Amino acid sequence: MSAQRIVFLTGAGMSAESGVPTFRDGLTGLWSRFDAEALATPQAFRRDPALVWGWYRWRASQLLRVQPHAGHAAIAELERRGHVVDVVTQNVDDLHERAGSTHVEHLHGRLLRSRCFDCGAHAEPDPITHALDPPEGGGHEAPPRCTVCGGPFRPDVVWFGEALPEAEWNAGVEALTRCDRIVVVGTSGLVQPAASLPAYARRLGKPVLEINPVASGVTADADVHWAMPAGAGLSRLLEEIG
Repeated sequence: MSAQRIVFLTGAGMSAESGVPTFRDGLTGLWSRFDAEALATPQAFRRDPALVWGWYRWRASQLLRVQPHAGHAAIAELERRGHVVDVVTQNVDDLHERAGSTHVEHLHGRLLRSRCFDCGAHAEPDPITHALDPPEGGGHEAPPRCTVCGGPFRPDVVWFGEALPEAEWNAGVEALTRCDRIVVVGTSGLVQPAASLPAYARRLGKPVLEINPVASGVTADADVHWAMPAGAGLSRLLEEIG
């Protein structure tokens, strides 16, 4: 197998192998009384910003405790060896970047970054990770206020009912038009519009490899399906491409 320009489309299964809880997993303590989706909307933030901000600060603290796995390292190694590698991820963590990948488009935003709810301004140090020491299980935390407009800070992730970031989406689609191959890793293939990308690649005539322990919504659009976890599958890909 040979490829010079590769797009990796990664989903929750990629991060779960590092120990990152999936969106609806691990709701314990205070959060066990809530539906995850009910905490991930602009309406929820307006109703109780301290509850929502506290939950995301807790999630950020969980993320900072985990490390990239062999699959993240394999993708970064392909780039280091001279391949043109683009990562288009549905994950809000920074594990691809920590492993060494330099071209990563986050379709659903970034958990370790925040912005003003009203004007979109950013701040340094970033409030969502600054002095991050939430109580076990998390708690209510009033979000800090923007020095530009006075609005509350929110996590820089895409909530239900919000559009994907246009620049990242366009960059991901453009990468597909240039690539030789798309590798889909650890995604259910059910969350739109990201789920449409493998089918779009097929229409462009790009070969699609899926790495997933089980069949998914992507499998019908894949030329090849490797039924294995992300770390093992991407390590195998690295060996085959060289």
